[in-house]
Amino acid sequence: MGNVIRVQHLNYTYPEAKHQALTDVSFDVAKGEWLAIIGHNGSGKSTLAKNLNGLLAPESGTVEVAGMTLSEETVWDIRAKVGIVFQNPDNQFVGATVADDVAFGLENRGVPRDEMVKRVDESLERVGMTAFADREPARLSGGQKQRVAIAGIIAQRPEIIILDESTSMLDPAGRQEVLGVIRELKDELNLTVLSITHDIDEAAVAHRIILLNDGKINEIGTPSDIFAHGTDLLRLGLDVPYSEKLKDALIQRGVAMPKAYLDNERLVDYLWTLHSTM
Repeated sequence: MGNVIRVQHLNYTYPEAKHQALTDVSFDVAKGEWLAIIGHNGSGKSTLAKNLNGLLAPESGTVEVAGMTLSEETVWDIRAKVGIVFQNPDNQFVGATVADDVAFGLENRGVPRDEMVKRVDESLERVGMTAFADREPARLSGGQKQRVAIAGIIAQRPEIIILDESTSMLDPAGRQEVLGVIRELKDELNLTVLSITHDIDEAAVAHRIILLNDGKINEIGTPSDIFAHGTDLLRLGLDVPYSEKLKDALIQRGVAMPKAYLDNERLVDYLWTLHSTM
């Protein structure tokens, strides 16, 4: 499959800061993988994202994206490969209508008009927002706004999408709506997804999770590996999946439970089986 991102010994310190924001960070991301990056506030998650597309320049270490080593010469080529969906979609809107907004990035890149119209239509259809093409972005719901922001990124045909806390301002229904769109697009277009998030449910859909703590990689593993730590995650300023909270409460009440992490669906299956044998 091959790696589409390779980060080696990355260090970054903000000007005037007494401590490094990132210390000796190294990891690879395979093409088509969904990688979640989690950690408490100030753990370095967003700093890492900004180092990946050249918004910040590493103090030392290297970042390779799509076979290119990040530098002043390659930064614009790399940004063409990486689309970022930010926390607040209102900060990304510039067009008077939804269609204008999706077209904005294409206009900046000099995409011919016929091609632009085709890409705008395709992108809005992919995120289920065709009927809203002539609406003002400000009149949309939070979930709809994020769908439009995603359409604007998809229209530019990136290889990698970074979700930078992009579901954190949404209600649970809006969050599931947006994650569902990203999952479908990822599979359809073979995108690589990096999800920078506080949301444990969002991290749970990833193939792997990087757990950052004070700018250092604490652990890299599958969701099962990471969430098996259960309430120990609270020490790192993270929430614990609902299924782990419930499992821990049942153990406190003397119910025999497996040590391995169970997501909601598997926990329900386990409890039904347990109930049927009682």
